[in-house]
Amino acid sequence: MFTTPPRSTNPVTIRHRELITSLAVQHRLPSVYPYRLYVTSGGLASYGPDVADLYRSGASYVDRILRGEKPGDLPIQQPTKFELVINLKTAKALGITIPPTLLADELIE
Repeated sequence: MFTTPPRSTNPVTIRHRELITSLAVQHRLPSVYPYRLYVTSGGLASYGPDVADLYRSGASYVDRILRGEKPGDLPIQQPTKFELVINLKTAKALGITIPPTLLADELIE
């Protein structure tokens, strides 16, 4: 069970994500990040597990434990739902054309 996103991002990089994403754009580096919060902060794209879905699956573990199952007996689960998020404004700033046929989960304008 994941109680935090897998391979948790360092708190320092999360705190300074605006600086990181702005420097990537300033230096014209198309960058893909592990979580959508980087894209909402100006990053180009993210592809990673749907964090909300991870928390929902974590709730099922809590339910099973409260019903008497031993935590050590529960299987480890991997994410099953992933999301692709693209920031169109950043793509335009980098001179990247996003094809309309791309099946992104969310396009941020």
